[in-house]
Amino acid sequence: MMKVNQVLETCLYVNDLDAAEAFYTRVFGLGRIGRVEGRHVFFRCGEGVFLLFNPDTTIRPGNSASGVPTHGAKGPGHAAFRMEPGDIDRWRDHLKQNGVEIEKEMNWPGGGYSLYFRDPAGNSLELATPATWAANG
Repeated sequence: MMKVNQVLETCLYVNDLDAAEAFYTRVFGLGRIGRVEGRHVFFRCGEGVFLLFNPDTTIRPGNSASGVPTHGAKGPGHAAFRMEPGDIDRWRDHLKQNGVEIEKEMNWPGGGYSLYFRDPAGNSLELATPATWAANG
């Protein structure tokens, strides 16, 4: 049986690419690796790639010179980013210093910990310690 071993890229959809790029650069320190005005912004995130698409553009046929199939989503999505257990307080302070309201803090039964908040497009973001999924093999 074939089995994948890692998420290579994930994406969220945003209507204001400028606001989203500023947020993810300032709050997460992500480095931009690509941008097409009005269509997308791509960031390097560890070994993977984090993509932000404008759904009004990517849903239209012929929006990509490379022929990538149309795609898009409406409404807020969700993405979780890894944080180390020793950095929880630092992340909490960093979010507050950047005007990001923490919606929920969760101490998971299996030992993990999560901070939940929103990006400017309303997407649900999570910073989670690795133990959040360790017990779920």
